[in-house]
Amino acid sequence: MDTLPKCPKCNSELTYEDRSLYVCPECGHEWTKGDAHTEQAEPAEAVIRDAVGNILKDGDTVTVIKDLKVKGSSLVVKIGTKVKNIRLVEGDHDIDCKIDGIGSMGLKSEFVKKA
Repeated sequence: MDTLPKCPKCNSELTYEDRSLYVCPECGHEWTKGDAHTEQAEPAEAVIRDAVGNILKDGDTVTVIKDLKVKGSSLVVKIGTKVKNIRLVEGDHDIDCKIDGIGSMGLKSEFVKKA
């Protein structure tokens, strides 16, 4: 019996053939038999951009472009606040940082611009 290729999207080994297609039951991805080796999975590192479109990287300094309420407290991060030495992470809030007077928190990249 031939061994079937792993799913290029989720890397599952549970693929099966359906006529001229390979199908992954876990993620539902379908691809033709010729595309099994040419299709690439998602890039290992996603590019995170600020509100203006500049590419952010670890260690950058950014400026907050909107007043942001801190969830669970009465504190507010004011517009124009500079945040130094950011760290990029995966998730909804893709920037980890420390803000003077507030402490450690997560920010969304859509509310900052590169300084």
